[in-house]
Amino acid sequence: MAKILAKNLANKRVMLTDGSELGYATDVVMDMQGGALIYLVVKPTNSIDTSKYKKQNNYVLIPFEAVRAAKDYAIVDKKMITGSDFD
Repeated sequence: MAKILAKNLANKRVMLTDGSELGYATDVVMDMQGGALIYLVVKPTNSIDTSKYKKQNNYVLIPFEAVRAAKDYAIVDKKMITGSDFD
């Protein structure tokens, strides 16, 4: 995937690869030493069951490696975020 600027993700709708909407990107978690993006922080929609996702307060943390594209929407690979590491 091409480089993505964190500021381009603000308030972007987040969709899963199965076509369902997860919510809106609100922030990112970054490795301050290396500069790599670690998590995309998402405010989930009310219709999403967040029990399968890693959470912090009322937000879902999506491993940034699962982000596949960020144009009109941020597209997230559902298979990468519902594995045993994030139960």
